[in-house]
Amino acid sequence: MIPTLVVFAYLAVVLYIGIFAFRRGKTSGEDYFLAGRTLGPFVFLLALFGTNMTAFAILGSSGMAYQRGIGVYGMMASASGLVIPLTLFFIGTRLWGLGKRFGHMTQVQFFRDRWECSEIGTLIFLLTAAMLVPYIVIGVMGGGTTFEALSRVTGPDGKPVMEEVVRNGSPVLVNGKPLLAPQHWVSYEFGGALVALVLMSYVFFGGMRGTAWVNTFQTLLFLGFGTTAFLLIGSRMGGFDQIMAKLAADPKTLPLLSRQRIPQGEFLSYFLIPLSSIMFPHMSIMCFTAERVSSFKRTVIAYPLCIALIWLPSVYLGVVAAQQFPGLKPGESDDVILRLLTTYSNPLVSGILGAGILACVMAADSQILALCTMFTEDIFAHYGGKTRFGESAQVWTGRAFVIGVTVFAYCAALALKDKAGIFELAIRFAFSGYASLAPVMVAALFWKRSTKWGALAATLWVAAAVAGTWYLYESSTGIAPKAGEPARDLFASLGSLLQRTPGNVTVLGYLPVVPMVLISVLLVVGVSLLTRPPSQATIDRYFPATP
Repeated sequence: MIPTLVVFAYLAVVLYIGIFAFRRGKTSGEDYFLAGRTLGPFVFLLALFGTNMTAFAILGSSGMAYQRGIGVYGMMASASGLVIPLTLFFIGTRLWGLGKRFGHMTQVQFFRDRWECSEIGTLIFLLTAAMLVPYIVIGVMGGGTTFEALSRVTGPDGKPVMEEVVRNGSPVLVNGKPLLAPQHWVSYEFGGALVALVLMSYVFFGGMRGTAWVNTFQTLLFLGFGTTAFLLIGSRMGGFDQIMAKLAADPKTLPLLSRQRIPQGEFLSYFLIPLSSIMFPHMSIMCFTAERVSSFKRTVIAYPLCIALIWLPSVYLGVVAAQQFPGLKPGESDDVILRLLTTYSNPLVSGILGAGILACVMAADSQILALCTMFTEDIFAHYGGKTRFGESAQVWTGRAFVIGVTVFAYCAALALKDKAGIFELAIRFAFSGYASLAPVMVAALFWKRSTKWGALAATLWVAAAVAGTWYLYESSTGIAPKAGEPARDLFASLGSLLQRTPGNVTVLGYLPVVPMVLISVLLVVGVSLLTRPPSQATIDRYFPATP
């Protein structure tokens, strides 16, 4: 129980930071939701990076590397290290400037003012909020997975103690024999509930200031995790050279050392995925919190280095785990780093490093706060609630919304246990949808002629595409190939137009994000050219003539 107790202590520290931030806060909405726009460069960098590194970064990337190989790093981390800093530099700084000038607190407020649209802004809110919920669910799933893996009971031989799986009061039978599962001190359900409760508490009390301070602390913790875990586990397993030699000598793990299990079209598709970062509500809202625009310069430089510190060891350890723990399914492989920690480190070190993983997992706090900020600003305040009931009521409405969202995320995490891998869940819904909305943001910031109708057309298209992708994925579960097997056609009459891979649906060999982004660009441009632009006063306001 030592690792579990260490993680409990970590959660207590995080909770204290949030409560301390509550004592430093004010009653205004801008202070609660944006920390008064006063975050310094150090806190801004670590909070911005931490808010984008959830369970997807450590647990999801290692679980995906376990299934697909070391090419996961090139597929996702390399593209992110290039694209995300560029979006922060060109888009984030402009959002910050407009927020300072016009008082925007969310991207929907900016869209409404820029395009003179109220109802269309509400539609954009509904879509972005719906796509953010799976990202929050990922955080709760990661919390339950972390606690369950760290608290696994082992016998004197170091192997997990097994127990019968019981459902509805009766043992589960497979081929007439009881189904066995590892015994744990802390269950997935209790671990997820504890993480959700702590998240809800410090976001409820501390708002953006508490979330930013906690993210700063957590980012420092999980940045140190990767190198430490890499060195510790590697030395216990005989060193880097010996590990790689074993992987190369085993026919089952040799394909993991190349891009063999990642089709080229799917690999290239991931270069569009990082476009989602600036459209994530928690990322765009975080851009409004910087005290000075100079904070973005340091962030752009340091961001790729931080990505390497997280993704390199996570992907590598995921590949190593494929030899140590063969036969895990996609949902089960999300905890392979935790399995390595509990196997190759003493309990105290395992708990400390487990806290580092949990620090990354708990970055879902920013998503919860973002959803809360959007609801109170884009719905409650926009439709007269702030004017009628006052600013204090707006803050307490946001806090109540925090509770509702967290409870919903926990229930969804229970329903999705063992049914979806963290990596696939994030790509299928959150990343693809937000990446496809990036043309809407670019048009609003840089193209005078863009219109609300172009934004509406792109938004409706993205909503339909996300729903269609979900339907095609769920309806084709029965024909999904296993890892390493070729993709299968969804409809014989369409040939290879639509295919099912182990974790996704593809279009002509590419992930759905490719046609989604391209069609979104065409709709924004085409419909804007066919419709009336905003008033000249609004255009002059956002694009003032240079002297």
